[in-house]
Amino acid sequence: MSDRIPDPPPGWHLPDPQFQPEFYADVPLKRLIAFLVDTLLILALTVLVAVLSLGLGLILIVPLSWLLSFAYRWVTITRASATPGMRLVALELRDHRGRPLDQVLAFQHTLGFMLSITFFPLQVISIALMLTDARKQGLTDKFLGTVALNRRAGY
Repeated sequence: MSDRIPDPPPGWHLPDPQFQPEFYADVPLKRLIAFLVDTLLILALTVLVAVLSLGLGLILIVPLSWLLSFAYRWVTITRASATPGMRLVALELRDHRGRPLDQVLAFQHTLGFMLSITFFPLQVISIALMLTDARKQGLTDKFLGTVALNRRAGY
């Protein structure tokens, strides 16, 4: 007989959606708003880089935009566990233990997000999950064990 205490189930450190629904209230709508804000900021950044490159960036505008989007999301999630759009609507990403995302998990989350944006069926699945899941997790969140929560003091 082992004296080892079993590990808690995944998500054990996260607020319970049944008893603390305020952490998950309006998360899909807020994620949409954050996505639109971030998209506008990335578009402005892409145009700025294209202009500063004396128009050379226009030749490779699609890969440039994808790379800038990836870097923008990875850096901002690593620094604040949220993109500027997410901070605007008071959302933050947390790992399965309720901690802010570190650099590696932020990279993985960004990669999953970028893949789901690139392949439309994955985005449809992700949106459907966000609308039906108790924790409002998208496909990447489910895979990594991350969650977007309403930011509250003390959490």
